[in-house]
Amino acid sequence: MREARQTAGMEKSKSILTENFTGLGVHPVFIERLRGRAISAPTAIQRLVIPPLSAGKSVIFRSGTGTGKTFAYLLPALRRLLPGIDEASGGSAGGDKAADPQYRGPELLICAPTFELCSQIKGEIDFLLAPGKDAPREGRAGTAGAALLIGSVGLARQIDVLKKKPRAAVGNPGRLLALAKMGKLRFQGLRFLVLDEADRMTAEESLEETRELLRLIARDARDGSLAAACSATVSLKTGEMLSPLFEGAELIESDEREILRERIEHWAIFSEGRRKVQILRSLLAAVKTKKAGFKALVFAGRNDEAGKIVSQLQYHHISAAGLFGKMDKRDRKASVDAFRAGKIAVLVSSDLAARGLDIPGVSHVIALDVPADSEIYIHRAGRTGRAGRRGIMVSIGDEAEMRRLALLEKKLGIIVRPRELYQGKVYESAPYGAE
Repeated sequence: MREARQTAGMEKSKSILTENFTGLGVHPVFIERLRGRAISAPTAIQRLVIPPLSAGKSVIFRSGTGTGKTFAYLLPALRRLLPGIDEASGGSAGGDKAADPQYRGPELLICAPTFELCSQIKGEIDFLLAPGKDAPREGRAGTAGAALLIGSVGLARQIDVLKKKPRAAVGNPGRLLALAKMGKLRFQGLRFLVLDEADRMTAEESLEETRELLRLIARDARDGSLAAACSATVSLKTGEMLSPLFEGAELIESDEREILRERIEHWAIFSEGRRKVQILRSLLAAVKTKKAGFKALVFAGRNDEAGKIVSQLQYHHISAAGLFGKMDKRDRKASVDAFRAGKIAVLVSSDLAARGLDIPGVSHVIALDVPADSEIYIHRAGRTGRAGRRGIMVSIGDEAEMRRLALLEKKLGIIVRPRELYQGKVYESAPYGAE
């Protein structure tokens, strides 16, 4: 693996070509789509990742949450794989001029660890290929679009989707592996593989399943296929676990922790363990959950606590919903949709369920524990302060957790401000342990 490229700050002398999507070779149709979301310029990680992927080089890249990683790989992938986007303008996407008449599986495969993240990625593909007079031909009727292949959905239904010969598929490793072993999902046509939240899929509990899937892909994928892996915390060790598909891949890092330091305010509120939910309720009342623009994502200390917390909040007339592993898929989707639309003010989640979620406008992230792992803290805090907005990360913890938070403060280079609740308001307090 090549030596990592670091960008502590983008030099002003950089070519203007890297400062806009046109200079990066992004198709005008996609640029127009992004403009509809008020996205007019690429982020730092997009400027670093789009060129090598467009040039046919595999990459592993790390960047903070909310920095545009999904579009960093989707924009070059869709242009490279779907030559129909250039047929209307007379250009060339560098791919085959027509789809292979013998379907050998999707050309673009994206693996992600959770149902919510898979659905979110599929939604971004559908957004970029939305039907319209200027839409890519390959994104219009006549194709199945992107297939969503996830667990907890009937296999028969997904097999029917694959019969429509989709050129792109998004799914979690377990379901992709099951379909591949049944012979329903083939990889002979694969030209572009992406592992989103790659560090989660190489964690101890998921590693063997991921490795088995990658072995099947490496055995069957066509020569010259590209691979990309990304996360806010992906590392050289992650890259080594992904061999051989990622052998020779370049590690690209964008030091965008200034988002963590400058766009997010970090609060610490002391609480004994048994009073944490009560403190949460008092905090929500103090920051006025009914105020326009308020949207709080609450991380439960344990997965089995999330449902109980939701019930307690609802009992006290706080509009809240849950997002955790034991919930039915449809209920999980309903919770996310309601939170995204602003119909509920508080979403209580486990770390796994919220992995990679991009929900616009989260004003507060509230954690009912303090993790020892800095990567978990980064993922949690990164749910707010996105797309140029500011946010607040609140940690509610006991004496031991406040000591852990002090260590994280030093390691991450952030400033954690002690807060206390008094008569329905939030006040700044002295650091814990100070005289």
